[in-house]
Amino acid sequence: MREWVPVSTSPKGRLALAAVNEFGARPFDEVTVAELATAAKVTTGALYHHFGSKLGLYAFAREDVERRLLDRMEGAIAAAGPESDRSAAATAALLVGLDFAVREGFLRILGNPPAGTEHDRLAEMLSQSVVPATPLLGRMLAASWRAALAAIAEGAKPEHARTAIAALKLNLPDDE
Repeated sequence: MREWVPVSTSPKGRLALAAVNEFGARPFDEVTVAELATAAKVTTGALYHHFGSKLGLYAFAREDVERRLLDRMEGAIAAAGPESDRSAAATAALLVGLDFAVREGFLRILGNPPAGTEHDRLAEMLSQSVVPATPLLGRMLAASWRAALAAIAEGAKPEHARTAIAALKLNLPDDE
């Protein structure tokens, strides 16, 4: 559980909200510190004071957005129940995550692996919750899911991405 939740009227909170909006809609490299500060109605110094750098602000915003994504995806897996088809549970989680990212405008911030770290919480969650016997499959599912988001960000219809994800048929090994 997060220790601090930004108050949207504070400078730090406004920066966090601006980062979620800007990084959700545009790639990290295309968003400038000046644009983030302007969107938050603060100085660039405030950004550096609260987050240390653009990457620090990005990491903060990404963690928040990713936690909301993972909560929804884990809920979809849990709703499938312990006796359910793990392939169907994985597909349901990927579809719930896709719908969330599209609805909230998080295509760019979630469509790329995390910047500045090798830690990929989405791949880890998929590996641990859905396919514990094959950790590499979690990374592959995360990459496919991100490719669907990237395609939507580039103009593909969300329905086409949903159809592609729903078409994935996983032949998962039995639990050991």
